[in-house]
Amino acid sequence: MSNKRKGLAALAAGVAATVIGGLLLAAPAGAAATPTAVFTQDASWGSGYQGKYTITAGSTPLTGWKLEFDLPAGTKPGSYWDATLASSGNHHTFTNREYNGAVASGASASFGFLASGTGLPSNCKLNGQPCAGGGTTTTTSTTTSTTTSTSTTTSTSTTTTTSTTTTTVPPGSIKSAPYVDITMPTPSLESVARATGQKVFTLAFALADSSGCNPSWGGTIPLNDSRIINDVKALKALGGDVIVATGGAAGPYLEYSCSTADALLGAYKKVLDAVGSNHLDVDVEASIPHDMVNTALKKLQTERGTSISYTMRVQGDDYGMDPYSVQILQNAAAKGLTVLVNPMTMEFGSSRADWGDAVIAAAESSLRQMKTIWPGKSDAELKRLLGVTPMIGRNFNGKIFTQAHANKLVSWANANKIGLLGFWSVGRDNGSCPGGGISPTCSSIPQSQYEFTNIFKGFTG
Repeated sequence: MSNKRKGLAALAAGVAATVIGGLLLAAPAGAAATPTAVFTQDASWGSGYQGKYTITAGSTPLTGWKLEFDLPAGTKPGSYWDATLASSGNHHTFTNREYNGAVASGASASFGFLASGTGLPSNCKLNGQPCAGGGTTTTTSTTTSTTTSTSTTTSTSTTTTTSTTTTTVPPGSIKSAPYVDITMPTPSLESVARATGQKVFTLAFALADSSGCNPSWGGTIPLNDSRIINDVKALKALGGDVIVATGGAAGPYLEYSCSTADALLGAYKKVLDAVGSNHLDVDVEASIPHDMVNTALKKLQTERGTSISYTMRVQGDDYGMDPYSVQILQNAAAKGLTVLVNPMTMEFGSSRADWGDAVIAAAESSLRQMKTIWPGKSDAELKRLLGVTPMIGRNFNGKIFTQAHANKLVSWANANKIGLLGFWSVGRDNGSCPGGGISPTCSSIPQSQYEFTNIFKGFTG
């Protein structure tokens, strides 16, 4: 992380799941409940989708599970998590990992995968039995196609057919998503999640590597790095999720290394697919070809429903974001792009004695700027499109963001029902260097381990 770091941002969101196929949890009356598996399509785009199976134990606990299904020709699984995969032609078998094979009676486990192609699973079996469970079942069948509207038609039978768009992830679905410098080996996402219960993190940063328009972590670490991928998988096994952040304070931006909107779109898809995410944050601390960038982001959102945030520099607490940031957002609005605006409430000018008050004032000034960019939106809608990301502990401008400031900010965010809170960074969220200089590995103030993570986790919107 650059010592010139001014901040980072976040957005996030959760993708609404659409149930697909003849899979049901219910067993007939009087029969012993049998284990079941339900498939959901978490996101879809023109050439593929993200799928998930949820396995629920019946009246008898599971000591392990094996789920198998067929995919039609032209569709095959790519990246996957929380299971192992063996494929033979069009037949694919997923088996539990060591940490999610034991499933108590009535409890659930899940795994996910990315599919290349649009064909959906069929002939599903769980431990050799139909995924819908034993006995006579009611079947719900859902098909998905990309259109510009959503409609549902239900016949007098039990079959429901749905035609639906790729739904944009609604802002505010994720509440707290602190930044993690994913290029550093510690702390791991899994360890922080287990220690605090915080389960969503923003991964910083995806940058262009030396070859140009090709994403990597920090510009040097391959996207498929086993440490990072396995850490994300372990986090997801705990019910977590990640936002991918591009840009930042230093390094070759994808946004200016890719020469066309389609090339940038491909780079965005590549990094999102690497970690199975549908949440993208663009941290702007340098000039970018913003019309081209917003064109790529609009295509990404149209195709995949991706939740997108812009993390922007703050000029002053009474002023808000700098003029260039406003220009980027005006261009995004003109293209019909839905974004969460995440001002970096750090390193800005302020005459206020209380830095916590200054951070909140900067957020409120940014909100007023958003009103001029999206005049047709209500105050409540604009607040839901607002994120706030301070830098915990000592800032480069000499200000100190304390635990009391964090509590004040969380209270303000809850009262105003904003979209998201983040901070830079989890790797600094410890008191190992009280009174020291600014460091990427500590906050430079007295504090307990992950104290800010636990405070920010109190934001519920």
